Amino acid sequence: MALVAVFGASGRQGLAQVRQLVKAGHDVRALSRSKDPFYGEVFEGAGKISVMPADTADDVSLQNAVNGVDAVFYTHPVRGGDRVTWVERVGKACAKAGVKRMVWNTSMWIPDRPGDPGAYGANTIAINKLWRTGCPATVFGSVLFMDNLLTGWAFESIVRDGIYTYPHNPFLQANWISLDDVAKFMIAAIDRPDLEGAWMNIGGPERMVPEDVAQVLSETIGRPIEFVPRTPAQFGKALADAFGDSVSPEEHAAISARIAEFYIYNNFAPTKPFVVDMKPVLDRIPIKLESMREWAARQEWKLTNKPRPPAG
Repeated sequence: MALVAVFGASGRQGLAQVRQLVKAGHDVRALSRSKDPFYGEVFEGAGKISVMPADTADDVSLQNAVNGVDAVFYTHPVRGGDRVTWVERVGKACAKAGVKRMVWNTSMWIPDRPGDPGAYGANTIAINKLWRTGCPATVFGSVLFMDNLLTGWAFESIVRDGIYTYPHNPFLQANWISLDDVAKFMIAAIDRPDLEGAWMNIGGPERMVPEDVAQVLSETIGRPIEFVPRTPAQFGKALADAFGDSVSPEEHAAISARIAEFYIYNNFAPTKPFVVDMKPVLDRIPIKLESMREWAARQEWKLTNKPRPPAG
């Protein structure tokens, strides 16, 4: 069993990674500056968890965060700025610490060539920067998360209003994947020598259009859920709003614009960034992926005062 440092442990993606690592018997160093990084979640399993504050912008703090661990899970935060810079910084720290495997979850599709816009193009640049740090690494491009439907900007509308709203055109196909399954792929890479230096896109087992998602939600919740598309601009603003007063007006505008651009591209790009052929992936890493129905059935579809991560 390994000791794994998880960056962004208090985010939705990090929580799933911690959950699955403990369940698999690994020990976790949860990197977070939050006083309640797990939002009250209780983890079941044989692994142990310690919490350490970490600042990736501070060299000493970053190095301390990765020293003495077997593996590092890195997920770039929504508000993290230039991913190329930060991925390279973490890779260099891992190489210096002698980490056996760094696993980077890009949280989005990875193009097979440079030149695609925004963070997509940055992924190809950052992967090359990561390889050159000398850190043994594996990279997963997870394309679209089922767990996005649990964030404040989606969940309340579904439960309160019976409306599933997203900036997808009605014909946009997507292989939605659960964050727990993303974590299982990351765990599989910890001690696989053949995955050192590998990158691959990952998605869920089904290719769904928005009406398919609405149908699953309707069946699970037990009442009609209607798909109502949002424009990319409306969605970008909603996502920035989710961070509340913690963002400045300038950062709010930047997040809104970046997310809007991201979904304008996703809706009509010939590269189809939300579609993944999972057969070759599962041949290489045999994981039982959960369907949208299976994932939805284990969620609590009612409004509560329970705190939630704002996004991601």
